[in-house]
Amino acid sequence: MSHFSETINDSGVVDITTTGAKSGMARRIEINFLHLDGRYFITGRPGRKRDWQANLNANPTFIVHLKGTDPQDLNAEARLITDEAERSEVLYKILVEGWGNEPAKAEHILPRWVENAPLIEFTLA
Repeated sequence: MSHFSETINDSGVVDITTTGAKSGMARRIEINFLHLDGRYFITGRPGRKRDWQANLNANPTFIVHLKGTDPQDLNAEARLITDEAERSEVLYKILVEGWGNEPAKAEHILPRWVENAPLIEFTLA
Protein backbone atom coordinates (compact mmCIF):
# COMPACT_ATOMS: atom_id res chain seq x y z
CA MET A 1 0.00 0.00 0.00
CA SER A 2 1.37 3.39 -0.91
CA HIS A 3 1.80 5.87 1.93
CA PHE A 4 0.23 8.83 0.17
CA SER A 5 -2.50 8.36 -2.38
CA GLU A 6 -1.93 9.92 -5.77
CA THR A 7 -5.53 9.29 -6.81
CA ILE A 8 -8.65 7.90 -5.24
CA ASN A 9 -8.14 4.78 -7.40
CA ASP A 10 -5.16 3.72 -5.29
CA SER A 11 -5.42 2.48 -1.72
CA GLY A 12 -3.42 4.66 0.64
CA VAL A 13 -3.48 7.43 3.17
CA VAL A 14 -5.84 10.38 2.99
CA ASP A 15 -7.22 12.94 5.39
CA ILE A 16 -10.95 12.94 6.04
CA THR A 17 -13.06 15.68 7.55
CA THR A 18 -16.12 14.45 9.40
CA THR A 19 -18.74 16.32 11.41
CA GLY A 20 -18.59 15.55 15.14
CA ALA A 21 -21.44 13.32 16.29
CA LYS A 22 -21.88 15.30 19.52
CA SER A 23 -20.14 18.61 18.85
CA GLY A 24 -21.23 19.21 15.26
CA MET A 25 -17.73 20.59 14.63
CA ALA A 26 -15.48 19.62 11.73
CA ARG A 27 -12.91 16.96 12.64
CA ARG A 28 -9.99 16.22 10.30
CA ILE A 29 -7.82 13.11 10.67
CA GLU A 30 -5.35 11.12 8.62
CA ILE A 31 -6.60 7.62 7.81
CA ASN A 32 -5.95 4.62 5.55
CA PHE A 33 -8.51 3.65 2.95
CA LEU A 34 -8.74 0.70 0.60
CA HIS A 35 -9.92 0.60 -3.00
CA LEU A 36 -10.98 -2.96 -3.87
CA ASP A 37 -13.10 -4.06 -6.82
CA GLY A 38 -14.19 -0.49 -7.53
CA ARG A 39 -15.38 0.07 -3.95
CA TYR A 40 -13.85 2.26 -1.21
CA PHE A 41 -13.52 1.16 2.42
CA ILE A 42 -12.22 2.43 5.73
CA THR A 43 -11.59 -0.02 8.55
CA GLY A 44 -9.22 -0.55 11.43
CA ARG A 45 -8.09 -3.13 13.91
CA PRO A 46 -10.83 -4.44 16.18
CA GLY A 47 -11.03 -3.61 19.83
CA ARG A 48 -11.64 0.08 20.37
CA LYS A 49 -14.22 2.66 19.40
CA ARG A 50 -13.30 5.26 16.82
CA ASP A 51 -14.58 8.82 16.84
CA TRP A 52 -14.51 8.88 13.03
CA GLN A 53 -16.91 5.94 12.92
CA ALA A 54 -19.32 7.57 15.39
CA ASN A 55 -19.11 10.80 13.41
CA LEU A 56 -19.85 9.06 10.10
CA ASN A 57 -22.67 7.06 11.64
CA ALA A 58 -24.32 10.28 12.84
CA ASN A 59 -23.37 12.42 9.81
CA PRO A 60 -22.48 10.25 6.79
CA THR A 61 -21.46 13.13 4.51
CA PHE A 62 -17.74 13.91 4.73
CA ILE A 63 -14.74 15.17 2.74
CA VAL A 64 -11.85 13.04 1.47
CA HIS A 65 -8.66 15.09 1.12
CA LEU A 66 -6.31 13.48 -1.41
CA LYS A 67 -2.61 13.99 -0.87
CA GLY A 68 0.27 13.67 -3.29
CA THR A 69 1.15 15.64 -6.39
CA ASP A 70 -2.47 16.56 -7.19
CA PRO A 71 -4.20 17.34 -3.85
CA GLN A 72 -7.99 17.37 -4.09
CA ASP A 73 -10.99 17.60 -1.77
CA LEU A 74 -13.75 15.16 -2.70
CA ASN A 75 -17.25 15.01 -1.23
CA ALA A 76 -18.14 11.53 0.00
CA GLU A 77 -20.98 9.62 1.61
CA ALA A 78 -20.37 6.85 4.17
CA ARG A 79 -22.36 3.69 4.75
CA LEU A 80 -21.68 1.78 7.94
CA ILE A 81 -21.54 -1.93 7.10
CA THR A 82 -23.44 -3.75 9.84
CA ASP A 83 -24.77 -6.91 8.12
CA GLU A 84 -22.68 -9.82 9.44
CA ALA A 85 -22.48 -11.66 6.09
CA GLU A 86 -21.42 -8.50 4.24
CA ARG A 87 -18.91 -7.62 6.97
CA SER A 88 -17.41 -11.10 6.74
CA GLU A 89 -17.09 -10.96 2.95
CA VAL A 90 -15.62 -7.45 2.85
CA LEU A 91 -13.26 -7.90 5.80
CA TYR A 92 -11.93 -11.20 4.44
CA LYS A 93 -11.18 -9.48 1.11
CA ILE A 94 -9.49 -6.59 2.94
CA LEU A 95 -7.40 -8.93 5.10
CA VAL A 96 -6.24 -11.05 2.14
CA GLU A 97 -6.23 -8.79 -0.92
CA GLY A 98 -5.80 -5.41 0.73
CA TRP A 99 -3.31 -6.28 3.46
CA GLY A 100 -1.71 -9.46 2.12
CA ASN A 101 -2.59 -11.91 4.89
CA GLU A 102 -2.48 -15.60 4.04
CA PRO A 103 -6.04 -16.97 3.60
CA ALA A 104 -5.65 -19.37 6.56
CA LYS A 105 -4.61 -16.53 8.86
CA ALA A 106 -7.45 -14.34 7.59
CA GLU A 107 -9.97 -17.11 8.28
CA HIS A 108 -8.56 -17.54 11.79
CA ILE A 109 -8.80 -13.86 12.76
CA LEU A 110 -11.92 -13.02 10.75
CA PRO A 111 -14.52 -13.70 13.52
CA ARG A 112 -12.91 -11.08 15.80
CA TRP A 113 -12.80 -8.57 12.94
CA VAL A 114 -16.43 -9.18 11.99
CA GLU A 115 -17.49 -8.70 15.61
CA ASN A 116 -15.38 -5.67 16.56
CA ALA A 117 -13.69 -3.86 13.66
CA PRO A 118 -14.99 -0.54 12.37
CA LEU A 119 -16.05 -0.81 8.73
CA ILE A 120 -17.52 1.72 6.34
CA GLU A 121 -17.90 1.84 2.61
CA PHE A 122 -17.88 5.24 1.02
CA THR A 123 -18.94 6.60 -2.32
CA LEU A 124 -17.91 9.83 -3.93
CA ALA A 125 -20.63 12.41 -4.39
